[in-house]
Amino acid sequence: MIPYLRAVSSDLRGLARLAVEGTVGVTDLVEAMQQGIQHPLTGGKARHVVGGRGLSGLVYGTIRALTRTVGLGVEAALAPLGPLEGELDPSPQWEALRAVLNGVLGDHLAATGNPLATPMRLYHAGQPLVLETAALAAAIPQPGTRLLVLIHGLCHNERQWGLNGLDHGAGLARDLGCTPLYLRYNTGQHVSTNGKALAELLETLLAQWPQPVASLDVLTHSMGGLVARSACHQAQAAGQAWPASLRHLIFLGTPHHGSPLEQWGHWLQRGLEASPFASPLARLGKVRSAGITDLRYGNLLEEDWQGMDPHTDGTDRRRPVPLPKGVRCCALAGTTGEDAESWKGHLWGDGLVPLDSALGRHPDSQHDLAFPDDQTWIGQGMGHLELLNRPEVYEQIRCWLQEAGPGVAAV
Repeated sequence: MIPYLRAVSSDLRGLARLAVEGTVGVTDLVEAMQQGIQHPLTGGKARHVVGGRGLSGLVYGTIRALTRTVGLGVEAALAPLGPLEGELDPSPQWEALRAVLNGVLGDHLAATGNPLATPMRLYHAGQPLVLETAALAAAIPQPGTRLLVLIHGLCHNERQWGLNGLDHGAGLARDLGCTPLYLRYNTGQHVSTNGKALAELLETLLAQWPQPVASLDVLTHSMGGLVARSACHQAQAAGQAWPASLRHLIFLGTPHHGSPLEQWGHWLQRGLEASPFASPLARLGKVRSAGITDLRYGNLLEEDWQGMDPHTDGTDRRRPVPLPKGVRCCALAGTTGEDAESWKGHLWGDGLVPLDSALGRHPDSQHDLAFPDDQTWIGQGMGHLELLNRPEVYEQIRCWLQEAGPGVAAV
């Protein structure tokens, strides 16, 4: 692999496995489309099965068998390579590509044990942390008492906070004395799955931190806000200790009530399924991960998706989850237009998340998050990713964190 996309050997094995699965999937798709064309009078759907009879069924079956055999051979050949002695760390470009793969296919990667699946970990100064007291003290020579956890969004990793040279975490460490810790996680898994894992991770972090923690602040972007809300709810239900230390929870462009792009994608998929010729293509829509389908309405809990097929059920079944009590919660939204009050500004928002969704507004009072006016802010002329690197956004975050949260003196 060229240095620009340098990957570790385990990732190469994961890529080989994914290539095999992709080839088999494409073979299934082509076979289903051929059956739909050859037998249009059946409505197509009854004929869209894998492993049909006759010569064509034999051909497609042979292709699948050969592909799987080659895949096993490639994995067997790569197995002795890793971990290689003195193996270089993956390049930032490869890590970015891996984050995208996890966003789109992360639930499948985790379910199949693919080495490409991203484990949830905290990072500091670009290095992963081991959550044991001695290891934390060695990795962070001057551990502070005010922790700041930053949580990225879909198809990203912790490096997103340094886009274009502006890192909100580094700035807050400089200006407010926070110790920034950056979360990396598999964004393709259900929000509730990541929320539970985050709750357990934070419980361990505070228990193992080298000195007593005075306060914990959490800064999130996009999907990261949903994961944080899910973690708070599940931690309180489990009686965990860390929520008592949480003082501020800040959301940047979080789709609290979903994103229209996922909603439109769902209806496009249903439209393809209605056509006997195009219905095999609907399988491509079903490739999108559980994390992506959770963004349709902003699912936070297992009850929101259990017992339903997210690719066929388009109803909003969310259980209302209020903001955590005793925490200063703030919502920052962007709008690509110059007028946030226009219909375009409300509907389109930052290009991915509408204003009402980012600000937690909902016509149903049970779902309305009711952020106080002084704890919301709208960035005019800002797209979704610009919330990560605009100085105005940083200044607003800093102002919020300077103000006293519950149980904390003002900075």
